[in-house]
Amino acid sequence: MIAGLFVSHPQAVFTLTLLVMVGAAAVAVAQSNEAMPQIPIVFVHGNGDSAALWQTTLWRFESNGYDPARLFAIDMRHPAAPRADTVPEANRSTTADQAAQLAGFVARILIETGAGRVVLVGNSRGGNTIRHYLKHGGGDGHVALAILCGAPNHGTFVSDEALDSEWNGRGRFLQRLNAGSEVQAGVRFVTIRSDRNDKYAQPSLGTAGTNGAMGAGHDSPALDGAENIVLDGLDHREVAYHPRAFREMYQAVTGHPPASPTIAPEPRPVLDGMVSGFANGDATNLPVAGADVAVYEVDPETGARRGPPAHETTTRFDGRWGPFDASPTAYYEFIVRADGYPTLHVFRTPFPRSSRYVHLRMQPIPTADAEAEAFVAMSRPRGYYGHGRDIFTMDGTVPDGVADGVPATSWVTRHFPAEPSRSVRLRFNDERLTVRTLPRSEGHLIIGEFHY
Repeated sequence: MIAGLFVSHPQAVFTLTLLVMVGAAAVAVAQSNEAMPQIPIVFVHGNGDSAALWQTTLWRFESNGYDPARLFAIDMRHPAAPRADTVPEANRSTTADQAAQLAGFVARILIETGAGRVVLVGNSRGGNTIRHYLKHGGGDGHVALAILCGAPNHGTFVSDEALDSEWNGRGRFLQRLNAGSEVQAGVRFVTIRSDRNDKYAQPSLGTAGTNGAMGAGHDSPALDGAENIVLDGLDHREVAYHPRAFREMYQAVTGHPPASPTIAPEPRPVLDGMVSGFANGDATNLPVAGADVAVYEVDPETGARRGPPAHETTTRFDGRWGPFDASPTAYYEFIVRADGYPTLHVFRTPFPRSSRYVHLRMQPIPTADAEAEAFVAMSRPRGYYGHGRDIFTMDGTVPDGVADGVPATSWVTRHFPAEPSRSVRLRFNDERLTVRTLPRSEGHLIIGEFHY
């Protein structure tokens, strides 16, 4: 007698016994999964960038069941590389600086999570940092998997000059990094690259390289001993931040494809981030204290503010401007005022999920021909604009500044009459937003930033 059901046939007895055994095994697997937390993943951004670029990738991992408490993105304090890796420059970081910061970050994550190892995922220069940490910084004992996306593993150029450049395939840094085995024993390596659409992986540099230099080639990001994945048509940043790149990352980490690359919305996202700025002409990921931040919900058709601020604060020592309880369907304008910078107005499309990486980087005063004009920038941090591949318009027309060929530009600008204030509609493929102009002569800088 089982649950009131009497079973008399031998085959039925066998079948029921098998079902009970399968059910018990499923419960054991579920309990085992609960007892074995997911491996922490640390995301490492590229040259001049910030942790904010990983925002949509983090959302996709979360939407496929990855624990947000096991997902981390590092902000390199001084993200730009010096001209010579052996010569320190103010507000720039050498390869040794980057590897040391990553080592400290990983050590903290291992302590916080109790994990034995982590996964490292890097875009562009982040790949150099990961490999340097693994080969020369003792990281191989703390890392199970390294995923390198568009990393210049064999250089962005190849030359007998500039041998102290981090980017030279014949330079001292990459020659040492690639000597012997290009991968480390005990660490699984996966590279993700474009077929021929990566601006830093071209066989010919044209006028962009050092005298006598040639490009490293389309396969520069590939490594001997790694699983090398090619994603045709994607650009230098998309091989890290595109849904197709996410699918390969997720497969590499979990052993199976994601249920979906789409981002599942939350009913009430909580947003936070850091205000940072510039120093000595280069971007920093250092906190700006004393910045006044206001967040307004805006009309998606006109960019006009809908009522009073939804959130206001002044940053403290850590530069954090949140937390802010947002709506997953609202369009927002972030206004930031800080000493030494123009007033920043960043218009954003809706945030479907929570994020602690909604960073706001103050910008230097733009150089413009007319002080009285309104200055509007259209930014796509997670990829570039490509003619023939993408639809991108400002006020209904294609903006200047995007060259034909390999996509290489993520920031385009246009000047508008200072008065009266007007709406400017921006589009990138299926993503649209509207900003409002304000005169640059009064210290305003307008940016429309796309998620995707």
